[in-house]
Amino acid sequence: MKKNKDQILAACNAICKNTLMETLEIEFVDVTDDVLTARMPVNSRVHQPDGVLHGGASVALAESLGSAAAIVFLDKKDIMIRGLEISANHIKSIRDGFVYAKAKALHKGRTTQLWQIRIENEEEELISLVKLTTITFYK
Repeated sequence: MKKNKDQILAACNAICKNTLMETLEIEFVDVTDDVLTARMPVNSRVHQPDGVLHGGASVALAESLGSAAAIVFLDKKDIMIRGLEISANHIKSIRDGFVYAKAKALHKGRTTQLWQIRIENEEEELISLVKLTTITFYK
């Protein structure tokens, strides 16, 4: 990574302003050489009617994180990233606290990328496992 950790996280959090990510209170909290991590609070804003985390909110978190990870780890100028395909397996319910999503590349091609995103609770128990394919457009 050419930028330092604080610069990368600040840039990722800046792109959340006035977006769904801000609405869901998604915050990028860590980056390593190959993993980008974000967290999202679990509260009534992201609940389904029976009071547990809505699977759609988990998928929104995963796609937001995976797209940001593509930007960070491809480290190219003048690109746009879009989600091409996403699938999620929801393993465990959660009612409150935070979920942490960690995106790691399984394939970093010039045009398409494949991401595995693990969404875990604060005890590091698996909540959802998501696979995201992104596509890169060069401006």
